[in-house]
Amino acid sequence: MKLVITGANGMLAQAVQNYCRSAGDLVVALSHAEMDISDEKAVSAKISEEMPNAVINCAAFTDVDRAESNIKACYAANVDGVANLARACRSVNAAFVTVSTDYVFDGTKLDFYTQRDTPNPLGVYARTKREGEILAFAVNPRSIIVRSGWIYGLGGTNFLSAVPQMLADGRSVKAIGDSFGTPTFALDLAARLRELAEADLPGVYHATNAGPGCSYLDFANAVCDQGRFDHQRIEPASYKELQRPAPRPVSSKLTCLVSEKLGFSQMRHWEAALADYLEQR
Repeated sequence: MKLVITGANGMLAQAVQNYCRSAGDLVVALSHAEMDISDEKAVSAKISEEMPNAVINCAAFTDVDRAESNIKACYAANVDGVANLARACRSVNAAFVTVSTDYVFDGTKLDFYTQRDTPNPLGVYARTKREGEILAFAVNPRSIIVRSGWIYGLGGTNFLSAVPQMLADGRSVKAIGDSFGTPTFALDLAARLRELAEADLPGVYHATNAGPGCSYLDFANAVCDQGRFDHQRIEPASYKELQRPAPRPVSSKLTCLVSEKLGFSQMRHWEAALADYLEQR
């Protein structure tokens, strides 16, 4: 299978590249400098040149707080960029897989969010990701939308990715105990993205590691347990205490209604995935 992967320098795209190459795929990984997905003509030309079997879009504006003051750039990547890729894939008869987010939900549901739940995004980042979903299907009904959340992995700089190094350096870690999600190891998500690209079954999928979900505090404590770090370095905090610029869902746990029915195995428990991440580091 020939794949074009966008956002080549990002954490998830790196995991997707490595996984797909190990599976024997021909991978063309494109950075922003090599293809700006917000440029419709550039996208059309490049996808027509490469003629892939599928495109996996990992490019996005993902800085949730900075999005509040960089609305134009956020829309360019998360809305226009997704539409451009979806349209280009339709023109060359390629499958299109794009990564969306748990943040399309408002967090008022304490149980898991499924595809039956109505999105209600709160901030600029979340709204653009939801608009990208809608527009992808509008221009290319063959689109595959993959919502995930709390993604961490090698090369990542977000909280979940950074906790092990912070603890290894002897630093204190402030972790929120009243905000909940489903941690997702980038390498495991990469495997699911490839599966979906190969299956070419349009629709909305939720892809996260299994388990009951957790808080950031739970995740940090699990890192301590598995990595044998000092629990005393974990400082519990509340969502409101941090006073971030962008609103976030308090609980955004995801589960998928269709994956297993379509023959995709459940992704492994997040604690087992965490063990692999700590070992790979």
